[in-house]
Amino acid sequence: MISLNRFKPSDTAADIVLALERDGYVIIENLAAPDLIARVTRELQPHIDAREPGFESMMGVLTRRFGRLLMRSTAVQDLLTEPLVLSVADLLLLPYCARYQVNYTGVMYIEPGETAQALHRDTGFYPIQNPAPPMLLASMWALTDFTAENGATRLVPGSRHWTDERAPTAEEIIVAEMPAGSVLLYVGNTFHGGGENRADSARYGLALHYSLGWLRQEENQYLAVPLEEARKLPKKVQELMGYALGTAALGFVDHQDPNEFLNGTAGDSAGDIYGGLRERDAEVQRLRIADADAVGRPYYDIPLPDDKLSG
Repeated sequence: MISLNRFKPSDTAADIVLALERDGYVIIENLAAPDLIARVTRELQPHIDAREPGFESMMGVLTRRFGRLLMRSTAVQDLLTEPLVLSVADLLLLPYCARYQVNYTGVMYIEPGETAQALHRDTGFYPIQNPAPPMLLASMWALTDFTAENGATRLVPGSRHWTDERAPTAEEIIVAEMPAGSVLLYVGNTFHGGGENRADSARYGLALHYSLGWLRQEENQYLAVPLEEARKLPKKVQELMGYALGTAALGFVDHQDPNEFLNGTAGDSAGDIYGGLRERDAEVQRLRIADADAVGRPYYDIPLPDDKLSG
């Protein structure tokens, strides 16, 4: 089944978030201009050429992957701060945190002959049982067309509401076909995975994930981008990387705001470690955890029938 939750760049963030909360995914078609996509691919091409494919099925034996994108491409920084995506992140994530952050940046270049990735949840490394409030908003930008034949992302609508015991079936899987320049957004506990590439060209996707500011980031941004390079980045990008208070008195350095510490503007005395976030902190919807069980972290290898692979 081809995905149905399709939006235009002119649609509102509120309407997009309603679909995200209900089904766990949306596609915004043609959100990035062709010249921006061309810049991204041009700036990342040397890294594609230098990267060897993987060595195991989850990461792909015919898939080239790499991260550290915020230091490798200025165009990726523009995708990261795309206004409509950030408006969606504001509405989806800010009820549960005072500030959200970059969780992961990465390229998935799926070459012909690659098999389908196991269906999984991106929030699996956080020991919080499902269903759960949104902890992560993932974006997958299409740098080439995504088709059923070349390995477009597979998703299970509604699975973000499932318990950890429920497994998906082939009939519940959809294929996120979209033209280059479009973006797939999904809530982090939605089952998904890269598809099988039966075409004669690569499927080129770029992932940028945003998570609640009090969670540990999947990709360590402080090592991914050297300090001298981080100081050159726009302030909004620095803050999204984590060079900002996560909430009042969370994430400070030597009793100073981490952004001021990074840029040498804090001075020698103790600074403001609340950052005007006390009011936001008081509005956060706090999670209630009553007990804990070892429920595991599931992965599902589910082959699709030919009619779903042909588009």
